[in-house]
Amino acid sequence: MKSVGIIGVGNMGGGMARRLLSQGWSVHVRDVNAAVLAPLQALGAVVHSSPATLAEAVDRLIVCVVDAQQMAETLFGAQGAANGLRLGQGVLLCPTISPEDTQNLGQRLSSLGAEPIDAPMSGGPARAEQGTMSLMVACPDSVFEAHQDLLHALANPVFRISERVGDGARTKLVNNLLAGINLAGAAEVLALAQRMGLDLTTTLDVMERSSGQSWIASDRMRRAIAGDYAPRAHMTLLEKDTRLAVEAAQRAGVTPALGTQASAIFAQASAAGFAKDDDAALLKHLSAP
Repeated sequence: MKSVGIIGVGNMGGGMARRLLSQGWSVHVRDVNAAVLAPLQALGAVVHSSPATLAEAVDRLIVCVVDAQQMAETLFGAQGAANGLRLGQGVLLCPTISPEDTQNLGQRLSSLGAEPIDAPMSGGPARAEQGTMSLMVACPDSVFEAHQDLLHALANPVFRISERVGDGARTKLVNNLLAGINLAGAAEVLALAQRMGLDLTTTLDVMERSSGQSWIASDRMRRAIAGDYAPRAHMTLLEKDTRLAVEAAQRAGVTPALGTQASAIFAQASAAGFAKDDDAALLKHLSAP
């Protein structure tokens, strides 16, 4: 039986775990939040007490934590996965972090004989569970070929970005900056529609079938109109992602005007008390008097 370990089984990692379990993989899991482990254990996942013991037990490893600091601790901390890695073991780096952090972590893994795979993801928890999320994969061709079974079990589409670790992260930041711009724009215009006395459901119906359509607007604003702010993607995630994208743009000698504005809006929403809400709460933030 093919075995894979997932460190970080919250919204996206949990979706991936359920997907792989449904496909017959032996799934091993680790998370600092014990509450998310029990449902996966009930489905057949093996729970581990540390990243190190998990890495020892599996053929491949997926890291699906939040940021670069958590990635470094998960991989190279006192009980980090690096203590259990074996020669040639594939390690998928899935969070949205800076290209520089991705490259540094990849180099450290390569020095231990592991095979880092820069593979940020997009699509949300439901698509992760369905296997229809997207992965943006950057790694040497030989590594990509060796791990195609896992990549295609997790995602459709799998985008082959390049052989340079870090290019997956660059692609994800470009994509997420556009997502942030689209979501900020949708929330702003719906807040405007509300002030004009328009029905928000009808307005969004029009947007979805006209030139203002975007996937993230439909997904988030439908929930916002219904008053559903239960976190599928916390506000802090797009705050982080848009900030990282703007910083990457600046290192490339570009100051993205719309991206900078969108990034500021997410930061303001988090500071206003919406940090732990779903990013659909941007409509509530922009509708405030």
